[in-house]
Amino acid sequence: MKKLKSYLRTKNNNKQSMVTRLVSRGFSSQVQHSFVTTPIFYVNAAPHIGHLYSSVIADAIHRFNQITLPNEGGACFLSTGTDEHGLKIQQAAIKHSSSTEDYCDAISSKYRKLFARFHIDYTRFIRTTDTDHRQAVQAFWKSLVSSGSIYSSSYSGWYCVPDETFLTDNQLKENERGEKCSAESGHPVEWTEEQNYMFRLSRYQDDVRHWVKGLDGRRIQPDKFGRILLDYLAEPLPDISISRPMNRVSWGIPVPMDISQSVYVWLDALVNYLTVIGYPKENFTTRWPPTVQVLGKDILKFHGIYWPAFLIAANIEPPRQLLVHSHWTVDNQKMSKSKQNVVDPNERAELYSCEGLRYFLLREGVAHSDGNYSDTKVLRILNSELADTLGNLLSRCCGKALNAGSIFPAVDEDAFEALQNIDATKRMLEVLEEMPDKTLNHYRNYNFYLVVDTVVHLLHTANNFFESTAPWKLKKSDNPKDRAMLKTIISVTMEVLRQTGIVTQPIVPELSRQLLDKLKISQSARRWDDLNVSFRTYDTALGVEDGILFRRIVQPVAQTPASRKKPEKHASKKGN
Repeated sequence: MKKLKSYLRTKNNNKQSMVTRLVSRGFSSQVQHSFVTTPIFYVNAAPHIGHLYSSVIADAIHRFNQITLPNEGGACFLSTGTDEHGLKIQQAAIKHSSSTEDYCDAISSKYRKLFARFHIDYTRFIRTTDTDHRQAVQAFWKSLVSSGSIYSSSYSGWYCVPDETFLTDNQLKENERGEKCSAESGHPVEWTEEQNYMFRLSRYQDDVRHWVKGLDGRRIQPDKFGRILLDYLAEPLPDISISRPMNRVSWGIPVPMDISQSVYVWLDALVNYLTVIGYPKENFTTRWPPTVQVLGKDILKFHGIYWPAFLIAANIEPPRQLLVHSHWTVDNQKMSKSKQNVVDPNERAELYSCEGLRYFLLREGVAHSDGNYSDTKVLRILNSELADTLGNLLSRCCGKALNAGSIFPAVDEDAFEALQNIDATKRMLEVLEEMPDKTLNHYRNYNFYLVVDTVVHLLHTANNFFESTAPWKLKKSDNPKDRAMLKTIISVTMEVLRQTGIVTQPIVPELSRQLLDKLKISQSARRWDDLNVSFRTYDTALGVEDGILFRRIVQPVAQTPASRKKPEKHASKKGN
């Protein structure tokens, strides 16, 4: 007892030392690399819109880093993939009358196809059935053994198969049938008694608490999820099971030196973030730690408590930051198979396009609160903002009525001087000047909806500028001053479009590429540093065919996620 008290005193006195020492070895001051992760997705079912949401958030962060970090994004890494082990996968394969391997192959390929379709620019797609991952998990296990963090014990408790986790009594409730289930997910539980290996989670509680509070209070974003973790950490943490008997869960990675046990699926899954950058090879530290890990709020405890504890025990620095997002409801109802309201992103992409759906998710999603998906809202936003506001502005500048030669014209100095006497011009130039700094700040705070708000506000002022200056009236004049004014109005408007194209690359990469291609902006001039206002001093021929960037979507008859009827699409005809 005396030794234990002495140990606890020493640990409390030095509770910052473990994390501080690990951080000092990493990229903890000015980070010049970017390592972004999505959670790896469980292959018990096909991907839905929630999986896509996690992925587009991570992809937007990754793409933003590519255009802002030095070396043209060469130090940027994005990982995603599929989690394929565990009892739930065994059961799903049996249900589908398939071998476990074939079942995993089929579902994992659906994720690959989805990410390719939605332009998720991942560096590594990992599967937990990959050979190098098995090697990484076993090496990580051995490092936990070496630190004295693992012991064998007889374990009994309530196990939730759908959530693949053991639950304490205060994490349980009774459903309407009087059966015990998870208080958080509502999934059923079963009493389990078995011999397991246990992880000394209680040993690392103070270190994890110190880590959560780090990075000037911005470790866990949004702040509300950091407070949730600190509430968990206010109570003593029990040691946790990190293995299952192989005769119960055979579809898993064997525990090193004990083939009667398989590594618990959550420990196995979390190690994927190490596998993708080469662990256990020594050079894995050149990319470690992750700069931000994107995850849903339902797996906060695993990433915010277990994961840093595992890493600290293995003498590896924990992630710099976690970005936790909320879920999506559908027409204000929880998304579930039983309600038949699960939104299939592939099906919705047929209606709204992949770029349109990406735009909606990042435009409407707010990390701290659940978002609400509805087809009515998608149609309204895409038609109003992408077709009528952005698309129509490009069409006006490049249409045959005003710019039959499809030219990005030079600005006439005298005409520009005269334009600045118009209030609509002043407002637009002021907003244009402020836009790069505002959107930079919003990106750095992962507020993608505010990035879009800022850009749309700029586009509205540009459309107002266009209406106020009425260039179609100048088109009829043969006066050289009027012709110079016409070209200047078009050129100034196109500068707004150029900056819009650069800023929105992380949000809608393909749509932005098309816009910048139409404006003939070279690939080397699409980085954040290229956002300084730069009015044309020479004419440039554009790569414009019909000038249409995003076509308006006609509202389908049935507005439900299950609707199979595809709406007709036609070009926006608004404007001159």
